[in-house]
Amino acid sequence: MSIDARRPSGPSPAGRPRPADDSPRPYTPLWRRLREDEWPPLGEVLRGRREQVPQWVVLVLFLPCLWWLTVPLLVGYQLARTARRLARRIFPVRPQGLVEDPQVLRVQRVRAWLALAMSGLLLAAFGGWDDLAEAPGQFLLRLLYAPWLALLTAALVVTLLFLAARPGTRRAMRTRLWPAARSALWYFGAWTLVPLLFMAAAEGMGLLPSGVNVLLWASGMFVCWAPFWWVIFFLVFASGPALRHAFNLSALHAALPALVTSVLVWVFAFLGLSTGGLPPGPLPLAVCAILGGPVSVTAVAWWEIHRLRLRHGVRLRG
Repeated sequence: MSIDARRPSGPSPAGRPRPADDSPRPYTPLWRRLREDEWPPLGEVLRGRREQVPQWVVLVLFLPCLWWLTVPLLVGYQLARTARRLARRIFPVRPQGLVEDPQVLRVQRVRAWLALAMSGLLLAAFGGWDDLAEAPGQFLLRLLYAPWLALLTAALVVTLLFLAARPGTRRAMRTRLWPAARSALWYFGAWTLVPLLFMAAAEGMGLLPSGVNVLLWASGMFVCWAPFWWVIFFLVFASGPALRHAFNLSALHAALPALVTSVLVWVFAFLGLSTGGLPPGPLPLAVCAILGGPVSVTAVAWWEIHRLRLRHGVRLRG
């Protein structure tokens, strides 16, 4: 009779006899667990196990002189953990109806890195200090307008696809429209709460009496700012899947995320052209740079729709 080398013999760490089918759990690093939908609880992270945080790090964090760093880290982790859990529940990484094609994902990643490299090369070769100073402002402007433009673009594409669909398909699409609309309401409701919670937190901090001890002041600051930062964490974790999958519209139609992406990239191109003008460099190269992104994204999106039609029988009207 042979002994399974993968299962340790003898009693369990708690002192009880180890069951026959009690095999050890595979080792999973903490950084990999943080990529999952559900983050580990704070107590498990601070337990000091080898695959989590080392014990000396925990001891350093709980030194009395570092309370100003330890408390925000612990509170921030709990807020981020609960916000991520809700964000992944509303905007899953693989929503219903999503058809993942490894070749399409590989081409999308290569195209994104090439576009980033070309933008950096153009800015380094032909850009000046003014262009470098304007780059963060342009990025923040696009980040601010991206969710609202994505919502309008998704609504326009859904309306056109709904009008082009057959009557029987329209009834099926109508029943699946509400989950996508509900997720969009969650997302834009959170965006609307950001300035309201910020003003409320600022007003609450102004109402705190002066001269209170540090513990009461920290408690009041937590009560004022915790909702604001929870919403910020929710938007951080929800924005990627929400914009990548067009607010879970794949449940309505498998080709909708690619269609929304191909339209949205042209909207962003015209927005960047109207606000920042052409990129630096000679005119032919600048025109190629401003059109290269939308053209390449549209080509990849329609190639994805073509593969959906050939491999999975997806029809735009069916």
